[in-house]
Amino acid sequence: MSGLPAASVPETVRVLTGVVGPALAGGVIKRRPRVMTALERVQADASAVRTLRKLRARHGPGLLRLAVPGRSFALVLSADDVGRVLARSPEPFTPANLEKRAALSQFQPHGVLISGEPDRARRREWNERALETGRPVHHLAPAVEAKVAGEFGALGPGPLDWDTFAPVWWRLVRRIVFGDHARDDQVTTDLLERLRVAANWSYLLPRRRRLRDEFLGRVRALLAHADGDSLAGASAADDEAASQVAHWLFAFDAAGMVTFRTLALLATHPAQRQQARQDLASGAARGYLRACVLDTVRLWPTTPAILRDTTEELDWDGHRVPAGTGLLIFAPLFHRDESRLPYAHRFTPEIWLDGRAQREPSLVPFSAGPGECPAKNLVLFTTSAVLATMIRDRDYTVDSAPKPVPGRPLPATFDNFSLRLTAHP
Repeated sequence: MSGLPAASVPETVRVLTGVVGPALAGGVIKRRPRVMTALERVQADASAVRTLRKLRARHGPGLLRLAVPGRSFALVLSADDVGRVLARSPEPFTPANLEKRAALSQFQPHGVLISGEPDRARRREWNERALETGRPVHHLAPAVEAKVAGEFGALGPGPLDWDTFAPVWWRLVRRIVFGDHARDDQVTTDLLERLRVAANWSYLLPRRRRLRDEFLGRVRALLAHADGDSLAGASAADDEAASQVAHWLFAFDAAGMVTFRTLALLATHPAQRQQARQDLASGAARGYLRACVLDTVRLWPTTPAILRDTTEELDWDGHRVPAGTGLLIFAPLFHRDESRLPYAHRFTPEIWLDGRAQREPSLVPFSAGPGECPAKNLVLFTTSAVLATMIRDRDYTVDSAPKPVPGRPLPATFDNFSLRLTAHP
């Protein structure tokens, strides 16, 4: 059994500077707005995909080991291998990757994503029960819809940018997670933001334990007084619940970015906007809007770098993969692969309704397999409810560049922070 095919030192440097570097600079755990604007300007994701395609053409589609000192690390370059790795989590491919543990422990020391067995199974089960993972619609859906209407129904015509949208989104999130008493508790979510900024540096910064204790203490206090029509109020809390809820808040941040980007796509794609409105008028369960959200995440993944570590030595197609090897799945390489996907650079919600997306193992907007996001259905319900409220009686124009319009390839990097729209009655 031979070792994995290996990238040269110059090739590894190109991956680190052209793929990993921009992702880290943009903020893996908390996005950095100014950097994201700069990355959009140079279309950094397009450059990263070109780098990885050249490596795949030169070395083949199998795992490719990088020349990283002191760390066994490999790229996943095959679409089929994406499905293969994600389907076999947490053993032998654990989501509790070394770099991920170092980053997320800043604000969720007992979070399910960074837990090993047997803790992971117990914490995952707690999350699935609270988030009702197996149900298309959470039992709190009527309460969520009422909160969405209360917050986003009040947004009138006029300019709409991220600084206008985000505070409304976070008021909604706090109401959904904790209840109405937390609506204006910006202190708690601001503390989380500070911890996530520190988490961007993974193990390069020391733990901010005092700040983390303050944040988790506030979360526990909110949990103790959670409303019955909130996620926390409907869940059985235990000593580790604060860490799990911290991850819910973290995930809802990405959902807000997706919602804003989807609104821009619907503003510039009249056929899809009309179909969404027809769905709403017919009383359908917002299936088309859910598909719109899924395709937005395909086009611009909120988790572009999916990480796994091997828990044991493996024989991978005749090649030896040591235990503790980090694996990197760079989602844009697969989500925008025009050699496999004729719709790669187009807004095509229909693929999530007609089975085409499900036949592609490397289309993983919410990850996949046993490690798939347990809040997937809840996020799709919430984001589609917000979009339904916003487009029901308003049209939008996109006033910023680049504009994601039909008829030409959509941008590879699309910055929600510099996106500007105008709402028209």
